[in-house]
Amino acid sequence: MKLTPESKVVIQGNCEPLMATHAARMKAYGTNVIAAISPGQSGQKLDDIPVFDLVEQVVAAFGAIDTTIILVPPYQALDAALEAIAAGIRQIAIIPAGVPPMDMVHLLRKAEATETLIVGPNSPGIIVPGKILLGTHASEFYTPGSVGIVSRSSTLTYEIALELTKAGLGQSIGVCIGSDAITGSSFLQWLQILDEDENTQAIVLVGEPGGNSEEAAARYIAETIDKPVIAYIAGRNAPPGKHWGHTGTLAAVVGRGVNIGTTQSKLTAFQEAKVPVADRPSQIPSLVKKALK
Repeated sequence: MKLTPESKVVIQGNCEPLMATHAARMKAYGTNVIAAISPGQSGQKLDDIPVFDLVEQVVAAFGAIDTTIILVPPYQALDAALEAIAAGIRQIAIIPAGVPPMDMVHLLRKAEATETLIVGPNSPGIIVPGKILLGTHASEFYTPGSVGIVSRSSTLTYEIALELTKAGLGQSIGVCIGSDAITGSSFLQWLQILDEDENTQAIVLVGEPGGNSEEAAARYIAETIDKPVIAYIAGRNAPPGKHWGHTGTLAAVVGRGVNIGTTQSKLTAFQEAKVPVADRPSQIPSLVKKALK
């Protein structure tokens, strides 16, 4: 990965409302946003960001691009991502929610073949506090430090960053892998990245009811991860049988049964892996401090 202030970043979706707000915020944070892509609007500028029709035109003008932030409508996300991959971009953050599942299946096959890292969809992207903002994170809640956050929930990512910041614990990386049923990257990929990151000393994992990615993460932590991990599972008081609107979709569709993807099954998995689990976000800082002693 290349996540430094020098990384070259483009935004696909100049005409989208999110672009107007978040392009300026990314630039103000120090992110090297060099261009936006919006077919038919080449030659325009937004917040001094030049607009191009095609990703390949930006590459021709500025050289290799490290990351693209995709802000197009969900049914256009596949085309935008494939265009970026064809232009050589290997880090992609898809911000919109509701990308069609079969589009994600197609995209994941292409990403695997090209070794492309995809975050999202339905994600605020990645933040390296004090260095680079790639997406829509509430950057004011973050401070530089050594705790990595990997989460399924956009808002909880910010909330837990704020709890850590208030407790004097800065963050090394904050990433939400996305809340749609099919996401580009997984807990396992990011646990490996954070375990290998020299700036990360502890990891906070935030899960939700639905799917079985937290259970897989618990097994992976027990078998592979050397750094301390603290988990938090949202939705403990959700009614039995109810699935989260996004992450529970696949579990419901394939009929895996009522005991798969539940809050209890995730809590049990982390307990078996001997991973401390916070009862609420405000408890996470004390568990992190205890784990780092």
